[in-house]
Amino acid sequence: MVATRSTFDSHWNCLLIGFVFLCCLTLTIGRATALETTAKQALLMDYDTGVELFAKNADTEMRPASMTKMMTVYLLFERLKDGSLSLDDEFSVSTKAWRKGGSRMFLEAGSRVRVEDLIRGIVVQSGNDASIVVAEGLAGDEEAFAREMTSKARSLGMSQTTFKNASGWPDPEHKTTARDLSILIEATIRDFPDLYRYYSETSFKYNSIKQNNRNPLLYRNGGTDGLKTGHTEESGYGLSASAIRNGRRLILVINGLPSQKSRRSESERLLDRGFREFNNYALFERGAFLTNAGVWLGRENIVPLVAKEGLQLTLKRKLRKALKVTVRHMSPIPAPIEKGAPIGMIVVTLPDRNPIEIPLLAGKSVGRLGLSGRFTSVVGYLLWGEVR
Repeated sequence: MVATRSTFDSHWNCLLIGFVFLCCLTLTIGRATALETTAKQALLMDYDTGVELFAKNADTEMRPASMTKMMTVYLLFERLKDGSLSLDDEFSVSTKAWRKGGSRMFLEAGSRVRVEDLIRGIVVQSGNDASIVVAEGLAGDEEAFAREMTSKARSLGMSQTTFKNASGWPDPEHKTTARDLSILIEATIRDFPDLYRYYSETSFKYNSIKQNNRNPLLYRNGGTDGLKTGHTEESGYGLSASAIRNGRRLILVINGLPSQKSRRSESERLLDRGFREFNNYALFERGAFLTNAGVWLGRENIVPLVAKEGLQLTLKRKLRKALKVTVRHMSPIPAPIEKGAPIGMIVVTLPDRNPIEIPLLAGKSVGRLGLSGRFTSVVGYLLWGEVR
């Protein structure tokens, strides 16, 4: 038996690129690069693959300001999803909520407010008063709710986040990172596909007061459908956003900008660059047939080889032509062969990158020939070089 090596050329790859599979094993090609940006922190990533496209101080501690409210809404969405709360339920407005300064929904002390109105009051109007009403309604008081927020952050993998309140009001211990906020964005979109729509609403009127969503990207034709702005003197101007173009979603967290104008322009520029310079390439799905291998002394002459895992890559468009996929396996393979047995390896290579290896498995079982069949095959091989 001899080792064979089959190389799939670019034409083979092109045939496979039409697939997009949820079961794919996601792999990163390259590293996120630092940006020339006026933002103090920035992180741009692909939603489907989790690959970072650009990063600047993504793990540096920062103040989230009103981007905190995404976690307040997340916990509210959880109650709606599990049925313990409905959009028509009402919460009471406390004096504490009514007196809170900053951005407001303009709630009246002692009134009762529908949950759906509170969602819009937080998402669209960025109401600090609405955030406190939700915190008190769900946990009894804001301090207890902040502990629940931090606990949920830890369970989602937001390891550098601590919440001290529901609104993002300045507090020296209230902190997060751009990476942690990207995790929260991804979880919100993934866990609440039916409720996420509130983040795309551009205006809301309550108590005869109409306010527009502060997310500047919602008003531009760039596919943005959320999420939340933030601003304090300490944190600067920030934005957590997500956009879809041609079926591909990117997530952006940016913070520490000096003005609303720079927040808008930098956010647009980074999203445009991410969509323009990068793309996703689905090469094959889990269990996809890739090639056949010869079988030695088997009841069948060949066995199909399939991929153990799917493979989807996010990489710069200019690197696409340099991508090479190679299949390596022994041939012929001695019988018996069990379905799912490891047979070889798929190797994906790019210049200046470590190869990616995906196991090749037997796509079916192949039994061994009986004694007379094996004798005939061996004789045939010795006399005529035929392998069976």
